Amino acid sequence: MISTSVKSNEFFYRVRTGKNILESELQNALRDHATDQLFLIVDQNVANHHQDYINQAIQGISSNCKQFTLTEGESSKSFSHYSKVLDFLLSHGVRRNTPLIVIGGGVTGDLGGFAAATVLRGIPLIHIPTTLLSMVDSAIGGKTGINHSTGKNLIGSFYQPLEVISDIHFLTTLPDNEWINGLSEILKYGAISDEKIFEDSKIFLNGKPSDQDSDKLISLIDKCVKIKAEIVGKDELESGVRAYLNYGHTFAHALEKVADFSEISHGEAVFLGMLAAEKLSVLTGSTLKTAPLNSFRNLYKYRVPKEALSLDDLMETMNTDKKRTGANLTFILLNKWQEPIVKTVEDREWIASSWSVVFDEIERNRIT
Repeated sequence: MISTSVKSNEFFYRVRTGKNILESELQNALRDHATDQLFLIVDQNVANHHQDYINQAIQGISSNCKQFTLTEGESSKSFSHYSKVLDFLLSHGVRRNTPLIVIGGGVTGDLGGFAAATVLRGIPLIHIPTTLLSMVDSAIGGKTGINHSTGKNLIGSFYQPLEVISDIHFLTTLPDNEWINGLSEILKYGAISDEKIFEDSKIFLNGKPSDQDSDKLISLIDKCVKIKAEIVGKDELESGVRAYLNYGHTFAHALEKVADFSEISHGEAVFLGMLAAEKLSVLTGSTLKTAPLNSFRNLYKYRVPKEALSLDDLMETMNTDKKRTGANLTFILLNKWQEPIVKTVEDREWIASSWSVVFDEIERNRIT
């Protein structure tokens, strides 16, 4: 088990990464908190596969535990599901000191975290990410929220957990495409911070890592956590360097919105977004002498046809990005690998040319 500390404005919390650590680390995390009642929010798919494992971990901590099982999928990050979670918590007598344990991937973590941040103006929160993507990214840093019809993650708050417990036991039932989703965020850390991650990530080239690679996987997850922890520690509320974590995401969020969050996964969109950002980096004057992402391109297979993606729609969706602050679009680009920079781009032809990389890649690797 590896432990990494994350600094917030109010306190430090730990991200614990290991195998079969849920019960012991939950006990440690809740040692100084009221456990006469607990609340769980659990992703439906996780409950289907791991309910017994979760129950075993909880039974030694509290005999009064209420569980809300959340429908899987991006559509759950909505006002209606947020309201249902609040109804569940309030109708069962949640108190200001009642811990909420959120078990699932990024959707569950974002929604559950937002509920914890807002019910009774904040209750104790523990994140238990169950996907590779959430372990290396969304569970760390305190971003919570839900989607709006005009865009993704437009409603939310920053709210830090007491602890994050990343138990790779949950990854044993992860579908192959979810491994690839997580790989995209791992590669992002390689692009903006540590080129050694590209080499470490080759454990994915033959599919999901084997049991023999468990220690390498835990180490790789923690390496990503440390990078995010360092950045978040410098800029908790995303007013400066934390924006670097959005490399590729301005393109990715537009892709997800135009594809109605159903025809393309977040990880697929991020990988395509990084390819587009690499192109835009070069067009705006950067020198990127190598192309480390190319080694991983064949792992991605796309369901969405490029004909379903209108350039006009994508450009218009970019204009609603929540990080936009002026008349022109701002991107996280690279001066060179591991050297991110914020750039405002006025030339719409350059942006359109970068989107052409996405269209070509979808056509090359589309599922037929």
